[in-house]
Amino acid sequence: MGHIVANDTILEITSDDGYFKPYARFVTIAAAICAIIFSIIGVLGNLVTVIALLRYTRLRRHATTAFVINLSISDLIFSAINLPLTASRYLNEAWVLGETLCKIFPLFFYGNVAVSLLSMVAITINRYVLISRSDMYARLYTNRGIMWMLIAIWTLSFSLLLPPLLGIWGTLGLDSASFSCTILKKNGSSPKKFLFVLGFLLPCVVISVSYLCIYWRVRRSRKNLEAHAKERQRSCGGFQRREDSRVTRLMLTIFICFLISFMPLMLMNVIDDKMQIPGLHIVASVLAWASAVINPFIYAGTNKLYREAYKQVLCPASSRTLTVGPTKPAHSHSSKVSSPHTT
Repeated sequence: MGHIVANDTILEITSDDGYFKPYARFVTIAAAICAIIFSIIGVLGNLVTVIALLRYTRLRRHATTAFVINLSISDLIFSAINLPLTASRYLNEAWVLGETLCKIFPLFFYGNVAVSLLSMVAITINRYVLISRSDMYARLYTNRGIMWMLIAIWTLSFSLLLPPLLGIWGTLGLDSASFSCTILKKNGSSPKKFLFVLGFLLPCVVISVSYLCIYWRVRRSRKNLEAHAKERQRSCGGFQRREDSRVTRLMLTIFICFLISFMPLMLMNVIDDKMQIPGLHIVASVLAWASAVINPFIYAGTNKLYREAYKQVLCPASSRTLTVGPTKPAHSHSSKVSSPHTT
């Protein structure tokens, strides 16, 4: 049987062999169950999202959709790799999967967080250019341009982790106290706080400022949206403005939910890196896992076009019935702005 040792900061739970365990057993079981559930829902939800957005013609050619797919792929990888490994860690109350996976785990964890945030940065900049510099939109968001943006997102995100991966600044390995594979100190230093600022805090600031600029610009004038559609019939302007506003609100909702989900864990890792309050680390971790699961529900619950895309995959017979009838005009957040798209 284990026993509890009191000290000045926390109650430490130890096993009979004296090994320190920061969490009560029921807490680790609950965390493992959450990880398993989130893994299943995250894999299914994000896989369906990627397939739906690739197949749905009215969304497939939009520049914003490419970054949404990128975000979904990042969440899919997190759900398929990190969450099952996390469940194993909590079930065993130890890391039993070897040194190689112990390095891969934090690499994918922090790398995917960066990919998600940089994808949201790209989405926000896409919305801002659409509204404030519509004359540049078609030149920037070509298929080739979008491809290079996506490559840059993945390259930059994982390049940030090269110093600890190579042991140049910190290292990737096992924290035996919390049986967590993470970024560790090497020679008394770790890049964790630097990565928090550069890979998390700075993108959040950029996104927040960009949305404030979008809000201010839209409030001042809606003429930029009309200018983007100047080659189309003026009767389409109202429809396009409404669609652009809906997409922008949807992406803002995604960012806010991501921020609520991940900010507690990032703060706990930086402020309480010595595990003084282990229970809060569990709660913060579960919130972070949820960020990989909730986006498909947000897409389906808040945007009609995304609901139609999901319906085309999940209920193909009914979606074919719904597409019979007059075609609606294309949306102005498309990367192909020369002519309307059809379903």
